[in-house]
Amino acid sequence: MFHHVKELQFNARIEKPDARFASILLEQFGGGNGELKAAMQYFVQAFGCRQSYPDKYDLLMDIATEEFSHLEIVGATITMLLDGLNGDLKNAADKAPMMKLMSGNGAKDDFIHQAWVNPQFAVLSAGGPTVTDSNGHPWSGAYVNANGDLTVDLRSNIGAESRAKIVYEYLMQFTDDQYVRESLNFLMTREIAHFQMFSAALSDIQPNFPPGVLQGDPRFTHVYFNMSDGPNVRGPWNQGQGPWMSGEQWVYVADPHPQVVETRGQLDTTIQGSSLTQSDVEKLNSALADARSSEVKEKTPKNGNQWSSYPQEGLKSPTRVEK
Repeated sequence: MFHHVKELQFNARIEKPDARFASILLEQFGGGNGELKAAMQYFVQAFGCRQSYPDKYDLLMDIATEEFSHLEIVGATITMLLDGLNGDLKNAADKAPMMKLMSGNGAKDDFIHQAWVNPQFAVLSAGGPTVTDSNGHPWSGAYVNANGDLTVDLRSNIGAESRAKIVYEYLMQFTDDQYVRESLNFLMTREIAHFQMFSAALSDIQPNFPPGVLQGDPRFTHVYFNMSDGPNVRGPWNQGQGPWMSGEQWVYVADPHPQVVETRGQLDTTIQGSSLTQSDVEKLNSALADARSSEVKEKTPKNGNQWSSYPQEGLKSPTRVEK
């Protein structure tokens, strides 16, 4: 159940209309890193963990709802930045500003440069936001990442918040309107807060690496292939212990071609760097598969089900119809 409160989460204001910036700001309304994408992504992800991770369901729904609030802030700002356009379009008589465009005076150039910087504002939305990005591409459900594994989804969300945050940083460089910058700063800061929330939720699920259930083949998990010509570049991503546990380390293959030939295309590769054996991996796979499956099955009622947590008196299993 959603309940709309008329006040915005943050009091969006503008100093003066600016159709050019309104067009750019559409990126955060209907773009691939915008507020609608985030809201729908977290909303969709939440369904799969309603019973297995009810606390994470609550988190995802709370943040999804807040993202809809942010969408409202962005939409309100765009509408105010286009202030006046809707009223002008409603005047269909000869005195309407659109008719005066044919007069050849300076107002023509100014109108085209300002209100028509994005033609859709004039001919489709009449001065309101469109569900598109700044280039006019329609919003798409393809923007939504929901893979049904919470450790995967939370990592996607951390990335989504990171991208949205940097877009707001870029946007603030394209407006001198202090009131608009005030709103953008609020929205950018909330991306930081959400990043931390998703990071904390991910760390609360143990184990959470690697994502999913299967551990990976220990012959290849710790290997770094140097796939570039020129000087070898080394760092914690390809040498030393890196992110691995004590006693494990990266294995650096300086020249992958001879290694591929010598191992018959990796068929003869042995375990290096990792302390796990194939037998260890199989046991971990089986144990984690049982644990993840049980998280869902044990919390799903066997006879009938309901979404809300009302008392279940009278809830019956569907009657089986014999053919």
